[in-house]
Amino acid sequence: MATKDHSADLFEFLLRMGDNTLILGHRVSEWCGHAPVLEEDIALANTALDLIGQTQLWLGLAGEVEGQGRSADDLAFLRDAWDFRNVLLVELPNGDFGQTLMRQFLFDAWQELMLDALKGSSDARVAEIAAKAAKEVAYHVERSGDTVIGLGDGTEESHARMQAALDYLYPYVGEMFESDAVDAAMAQAGIAPDPASLRDAYDAKLAAVMGEATLSTPDDRFTHNGGRTGRMHTEHLGHILTSMQWLQRAYPGASW
Repeated sequence: MATKDHSADLFEFLLRMGDNTLILGHRVSEWCGHAPVLEEDIALANTALDLIGQTQLWLGLAGEVEGQGRSADDLAFLRDAWDFRNVLLVELPNGDFGQTLMRQFLFDAWQELMLDALKGSSDARVAEIAAKAAKEVAYHVERSGDTVIGLGDGTEESHARMQAALDYLYPYVGEMFESDAVDAAMAQAGIAPDPASLRDAYDAKLAAVMGEATLSTPDDRFTHNGGRTGRMHTEHLGHILTSMQWLQRAYPGASW
């Protein structure tokens, strides 16, 4: 009996994982030299480096699976906006420091659950990347969660800013748990979990942290979507890519 070829779906899944970390890593790197205090500047820069390092692994494997000779750099710098598969959450503007850390926590909490599941992937290459990335993300989610709590349960102004950040970002959370044919194929092959299966654990984590932060999670489950399928991105992604890709676009094939 022939084994079904999952390479096309696996390629799509790997793009989703790599594009999430690539775009968020670029966003976080925008704080370099601009954070409120030196310690936070260094911490954010390190987070960005971790995310870009994870991108190298995910997109590198995606290029191998695709089999068309494209490297991680090719996939990062030579695709247009409609070819990106990141969730909309990660391409949103940084806003103030509180909004950046709220966005980071909302993503970190999802990524921690996803990577934990992927460590048991039937694809050894995926499991290996997940095991490596999970060590970094364990720190990320602890730090972002603690910062959200500290600012949420802080001064009147910091509390108001964090509540505003949560209200603004929460409508983008649901996209991380949407499932489609790619997810079904990955789950059937034992390569990755159905994203929807992670929602209950995520909600429990979110409730615990927001409770300590004295913040109220919106009741409305409406979600913006379209990013992870490439169907629709926000206007912000184009601006990110203009900045991120300009050198390779201006000087094709340039290398150090």
